[in-house]
Amino acid sequence: MFTLTDYAGQARTMLPRSVWDFIEGGAGEERTLAANRAAFDRVRLFPRALSGTDRPSLATTVLGRTWRTPLAVAPMAYHRLAHPAGEVATGRAAGAAGVPLVVSTFASRTFEDIKAAACGPLWLQVYCFRDRSLTRDLVARAESAGFEALVLTVDAPILGSRHRDLRNRFRLPKDIGPVNLPDGEFSSPSDHARAEFAPALNWSVVEWLRGVSSLPVLVKGVLTASDARLALSAEADGIVVSNHGGRQLDGAPATLDVLPEIAAAVAGACPVLLDSGVRRGADILAALASGADGVLVGRPVLHGLTVAREVGAQHVLDILASELADAMILTGTSSTGDVAAALLGPRAPALPPHVSDVGTSCAGSGPLPHSAHDLRKADLHGSLRDPLLDTMTFLNEITDRYPAAVSFAPGRPYDGFFDTEDVIKNLRRYLDHLEAGGASPDQVRSALFQYGPTAGQIREVIADWLRDHEDIDVPAESVVVTVGCQEAILLAIRALISGPQDVLLVSSPCYVGATGAARLLDAEVTAVPEGPEGLRCADLRAVVRRERARGRRPRAFYLVPDHANPSGATLPLATRRELLELAAREDILLLEDSPYRLVSPGERLPTLKSLDRDRRVVHLGSLAKTLFPGARIGFAVADQTVVDETTGARVLLADELAKLKSMVTVNTSPVTQAVVAGMLLSDGGRAAEHGVETAAYYGDAMRTVLEQLEAAFPLPERTALGVSWNRPSGGFFLTVTVPFAADEAALARSAKQFGVIWTPMSYFYPDGGGEKSLRLSVSYLSLPEIVEGIARLARFIMSYRAVPAPSKT
Repeated sequence: MFTLTDYAGQARTMLPRSVWDFIEGGAGEERTLAANRAAFDRVRLFPRALSGTDRPSLATTVLGRTWRTPLAVAPMAYHRLAHPAGEVATGRAAGAAGVPLVVSTFASRTFEDIKAAACGPLWLQVYCFRDRSLTRDLVARAESAGFEALVLTVDAPILGSRHRDLRNRFRLPKDIGPVNLPDGEFSSPSDHARAEFAPALNWSVVEWLRGVSSLPVLVKGVLTASDARLALSAEADGIVVSNHGGRQLDGAPATLDVLPEIAAAVAGACPVLLDSGVRRGADILAALASGADGVLVGRPVLHGLTVAREVGAQHVLDILASELADAMILTGTSSTGDVAAALLGPRAPALPPHVSDVGTSCAGSGPLPHSAHDLRKADLHGSLRDPLLDTMTFLNEITDRYPAAVSFAPGRPYDGFFDTEDVIKNLRRYLDHLEAGGASPDQVRSALFQYGPTAGQIREVIADWLRDHEDIDVPAESVVVTVGCQEAILLAIRALISGPQDVLLVSSPCYVGATGAARLLDAEVTAVPEGPEGLRCADLRAVVRRERARGRRPRAFYLVPDHANPSGATLPLATRRELLELAAREDILLLEDSPYRLVSPGERLPTLKSLDRDRRVVHLGSLAKTLFPGARIGFAVADQTVVDETTGARVLLADELAKLKSMVTVNTSPVTQAVVAGMLLSDGGRAAEHGVETAAYYGDAMRTVLEQLEAAFPLPERTALGVSWNRPSGGFFLTVTVPFAADEAALARSAKQFGVIWTPMSYFYPDGGGEKSLRLSVSYLSLPEIVEGIARLARFIMSYRAVPAPSKT
């Protein structure tokens, strides 16, 4: 059974990030929603025992119309961004639920189309434009189409510049609704509002609207009793208590907190509705008990529309109606007319709006204490509000919550390879190496205990190892030793992305560490989609040229050529050569990340760097997967020459990366460098020996997963179910396609009911995608655990045979 949270989670995976961010609003709206939700969360409803209430009447009457449930669909712009059916589908859903739809001025379908599809009341949300004739024509068209009321929005004289929309370069569609956008093909929401909205309005606008239309006028955006009385004086026919409409002011009160005072000021002279933050049936009951005649609900309906057209939108409304009925039964309320303030118990203590979502302490001992000195998340970097950074947290929470589950989520090496004594042996081996090279005892001690050079003290060892085992022949000076490959990725992006016009291209799906690092650095990311057969150079070329046509500069393309995380795909040799030619022709760099080569069985294809004759490749390496995860040793090979146009000086890109590193981690731990160097220097190449052993194990693990999937889903059955998977020749990951949304809700169900954990592939698509795929990591589990885990996974997937997927047509 879907919940409103399920619809929101699935909608987020289905919509492009820019559209999702536009629908969800900016930072100011996030704070407003948090304050509104906190107000509802503080409400306490008194339960009643033996009340005899069975089937309460949810009906209410507003402006002479009876609503089946005391809620209406709030105005939201451009429904077609959520689903092509747009307000037509929403109108059908609202009509089927017996509630009104408030149609936005910026609807994505014509008033006539919406009216033809809807079977319930339609109201028009009105923004007053600088050109009053445009507003008058819109109102006349709505009235002619059969709309029943006007909702004048007064809480958004301007729309603030929303950072998400600016970051995404979001533009409003043109020519898809009643209002055509002027001055060009696209416009940002804030630019359009500033250009077209009339900001200097006063209460006379209500009289003007009443003069150009016979429809009743409600005023939306009232937050004080004094404004409510002014609305009555202006002969408004209704009041909507709302703080949604683009209000960006900190400290704006929560609607539920001001509702009782406004309702008392109105004293029944006109209907009072509440908009903003309603997410549960109990919220509706709390609003009614606080003086409202009904509520408006917006974003949850769009989430339902995104997932399953009018069926999803109607289901959202039905969920709220069902929850309201349950709350009325529990409080002994037989009808909406019987709702009274007596239902409300003492409210929980109020918290500052910006800390209303209570976290847990690091020790897991319960809620964190709040104080007047708490920081506001809105004042921290925007990446901390990015859903991308929440994905790993969610996975960790699921893993901690269900410790008995078999987890295919972590992409970490198998623990069985490690021997504690090897740390001491390899440390000693490196110290002996230094002594054999002529280092004095003081120099050896300093190499272990002091900070050491920023670029790393084992650069020569890594360069020799790369030459011997990867055919990458570069001077040691071009190597920078980093704290894991993650730091190498971050340094490379920081160095190469120098301005707002610069773009980092990434393969899609993409390792979240790369897209996450870009987000931390405010670097623009553009996805290059991979097809079923992997990356095509033609697709990369098209993206490069499209970005240039937009006035942007593609600087580098990040990819994992060997057994990629998350897809498991490997780039063929011919494609590698073609990619290098393309990089030279289009003047871009390639950021090659290949951590899985030495832990994969079979013959290895040459790295891009070993084929690179034009210094187009920055090789990002890791010795964590291969040798020693806890050491966190990575490296960057950056042998490109950087020319100072002012002085003419020439240095290696590695030197520039080292400068950045000096401001990030100062240097990489000399102790962990020493241990890893000892492994690289071992007799016969301990690294090579270790690689053979681990590659054989991981090869067996991958084969076991594939064999168990074949056994669990024979060809006829998996074809009928719509289940499939790829067959990587190595690495840690493979991808399974399933006939349902493999989202966080499904993952939680999988862990709780079936005891198996995986990773939603949608996490790895920068521009949306992968909604019906999941990633399995084969590396961390023993073979018996893999057998048991795939059996559990099969039972979980099979459980969806009887569950019809929501319609998207």
